[in-house]
Amino acid sequence: MNKKSLGIHLMNRLTYPQKFILIGFLFAMPLTLVMYLLISEINTRVDFAQKEIYGNQYLRPLRQLRQYIPQLQLLNYQGLNLNSNNVDYSKNLEAKIDAEFQALANTDRQLGITLISQNQFNSIYQKWQDFQLRRNQWSLETYDVVYNKLGLDIDRLSAHIGDTSNLILDPDLDTYYLMDATLLKLPQMQKILSEIRLISGKSSLRSDATPDERAKLITLAGKLREFNQDLAINMEVGFSNNPQGNLRPKLSQHLTQFNSVVEQLTGQLDKLIDPTAVVEYYAYLDGSQRVLNSSFELWDKSVNELDFLLQKRIDSFVARKRIIAVFVLIILVLVIYLFWSFYRSVMQTVFVLDEASKKMASGNLDHKIILDNRDELGQVVGAFNNIADALVGANQEITVLNDRLKAENMRMSAELDVTRKIQQMLLPKDRELKEVVGLDIAGFMEAADEVGGDYYDVLQHEGRVKIGIGDVTGHGLESGVLMIMVQTAVRTLLAYNEPDAVKFLTAINSAIYDNVQRMKCDKNASLALLDYHEGMLKLSGQHEEMIVVRSNGSVERFDTIDLGFPIGLDADIAEFVAETVVQLHSGDVVVLYTDGITEAENMEQVLYGLDRLIEVIQINWQGTAAEIRQGVIEDVRSHIGEQKVFDDITLLVLKQK
Repeated sequence: MNKKSLGIHLMNRLTYPQKFILIGFLFAMPLTLVMYLLISEINTRVDFAQKEIYGNQYLRPLRQLRQYIPQLQLLNYQGLNLNSNNVDYSKNLEAKIDAEFQALANTDRQLGITLISQNQFNSIYQKWQDFQLRRNQWSLETYDVVYNKLGLDIDRLSAHIGDTSNLILDPDLDTYYLMDATLLKLPQMQKILSEIRLISGKSSLRSDATPDERAKLITLAGKLREFNQDLAINMEVGFSNNPQGNLRPKLSQHLTQFNSVVEQLTGQLDKLIDPTAVVEYYAYLDGSQRVLNSSFELWDKSVNELDFLLQKRIDSFVARKRIIAVFVLIILVLVIYLFWSFYRSVMQTVFVLDEASKKMASGNLDHKIILDNRDELGQVVGAFNNIADALVGANQEITVLNDRLKAENMRMSAELDVTRKIQQMLLPKDRELKEVVGLDIAGFMEAADEVGGDYYDVLQHEGRVKIGIGDVTGHGLESGVLMIMVQTAVRTLLAYNEPDAVKFLTAINSAIYDNVQRMKCDKNASLALLDYHEGMLKLSGQHEEMIVVRSNGSVERFDTIDLGFPIGLDADIAEFVAETVVQLHSGDVVVLYTDGITEAENMEQVLYGLDRLIEVIQINWQGTAAEIRQGVIEDVRSHIGEQKVFDDITLLVLKQK
């Protein structure tokens, strides 16, 4: 059976509701998979954008620390000029830093696991607390080292947040360049501005700048100008690729103002290239402070707009998910409606055909189906009506043939009954079995059909005892006739006193083979023959194993596979026939049987088996041959139960007296 016919066969075994459920399931599976993949992709993008929002939420208190800590560092130098205002401002600034650390701690508790930031934050916070406890022991140089380490740790934490919150991987140009400004450009510029402010503050205390400080300021001015130009270019790209259109109105003015004050400050610092130029400390202090204030204002505005765009992105994904869900729901409703309509149409036709078939079954062959269908089901209805017309004519012919068949069946039944009676008549009678000297013998045979193919016989002639058991393939009339042929051949050869087992079986095979060829049937038979004389058994021929239970209860099994060949299968079997001798002692039991016993099935298709047969024989071997036979047959019937008997059952029990 090829794959196509196998699929048709499987579909034809299903009812229409089952077919529709199967088709619906096969339709729903890919649709569900596609929808799952789409929704998963959308959810992934929503989670991606939401993580970016978490990153901005974490960066806000870090931005405050980047503003306050450099101010506190500068204030330490200004604090050398004892001034109550500076002391109060320093305390106020430290309080703000503490407050921002607390805010950052709260944020870290919420997002630290997601952003993997807990260890880095705890390290920074611990350094700040150590600074507050030990600052009175430090010099200004130590202050600078501690402040620089804090600033560096804060920058590293910011970069880490950018990595773990997906900000650095943002896929859209407008949000990417906002991220670039808030995470990279502006923090770098703020770091440069704080350094310019600090150098200016230190120099103002000495009223002079060292050559290194002058060179440092010139270098920082160049870096600041470079970052400023990059920021302007990148933000313009972001403005130009902003579908929401919110960036240019909201940020353009602040960006322009920031770029302007940066240019003013770098212009002032560029004058230091001239060695004779005067270092305007306070102008640099004031200018860098104004630029810092402008940068933090631009940072706040940019982060707010970045959050706005990210939230809009999330909202668009959620809306897209709703649209997909609604679309799929509409498709499902439409498909269910079409399935239901088609199912109703099919079932209506099936119902009409069923009613018509019932009327035809009741004898009303003139009933016609009228159904307004133009599809394939309409063709089925038309074919059904054609069949009804044909059945009307065929019914008359069947009636005539049925009468003939009844007469033929009666004749066949009579023939089968005659054959069955002949078989029963040919079986050895109890009187004959009792006349056998030295053996207690009991036999049993029951055909699966009216005529069986099993054979057993016990014959005596001029002091010789010939015992035979066989099984013709199949059962029925041909098998029964072949069994009668075997019995006749055995009796004939025994009457002619043929003592040689090879010649005996070869002659039987030759006669049966010729008859099988004449009958043109494919039957053959297994046949085992035993010659008994004064406790000595000679076994020849191929059949089931012979079981011998010795008087001490031990069991011996004799395999006959090498002692013969199936009868009627080949013209000459002389080379296959052999003989084995078994010596029996008082109380020994020999059991012969056909495969109808060992292959008997119960309702669970479990075979009776040779092992169970041996167990039953071992339980009953001390009884008479009839009692052993009765025990086996009762156990076989118990095993079969309500199951049908599929093969002939034959049993022959011999017990040495």
